[in-house]
Amino acid sequence: MSEHTVSRYDDELKDIARRIAEMGGMAERLVDHAVTALTRLDTTIANSVISDDKRLDLLQRECEEQAILIIARRQPMAMDLREVIGALRISNDLERIGDLAKNIAKRVIALDGQFQSKRFMTGVEHMAELSLAQLKDVLDAYALRDVKQAFEVWKRDAEIDQMYTSLFRELLTYMMEDPRNITFCTHLLFCAKNIERIGDHTTNIAETIQYAVTGELLPDERPKHDDSSITTVPYETT
Repeated sequence: MSEHTVSRYDDELKDIARRIAEMGGMAERLVDHAVTALTRLDTTIANSVISDDKRLDLLQRECEEQAILIIARRQPMAMDLREVIGALRISNDLERIGDLAKNIAKRVIALDGQFQSKRFMTGVEHMAELSLAQLKDVLDAYALRDVKQAFEVWKRDAEIDQMYTSLFRELLTYMMEDPRNITFCTHLLFCAKNIERIGDHTTNIAETIQYAVTGELLPDERPKHDDSSITTVPYETT
């Protein structure tokens, strides 16, 4: 392979990494703005999230096309091949994170300004803060190819799962206390589930970083602690 060809190849690998960085920054903004729209019940911000998600979808398609071309033209091997496959996987996870942010924004529009007590929002806000911090850290880990930081992110997913289970129980209690809370709390539950899923995609990215850098897989069983499917709230009759 000539020096010129090697240089072009290196540029292509760097370019796909830059696209992932751009997608990561956009995914962070979409999640942040979606949560802001939710906490303020701001339909203007919510509509901007829905609109901006189209740009993230476009970037994902461009990244996918570029990765396929690199594989077809360069026939990369070993770490280079893992790098390209990793970019493909991460772009898909980032696109899904954008979709989840869009789902939250759609819930804001469905609520149409209805507002209950601020206490209902507290748990969702805290979950979102953790999820955003996790996303930022995993994107930093990708930029630095830092497998240690990626592994720390992977382990922290359990915290978001536990918070979701707790919030699930709390919102169910509010609905049982007063049927007028049902609509609002149901929308919040869907939003919280979307945030929990963002955490799952973040841990997917952490796993991909581990594989791309080392060629090794993380344990099959990630630390999942979402017990909402078996959570019940005692019903007290008066």
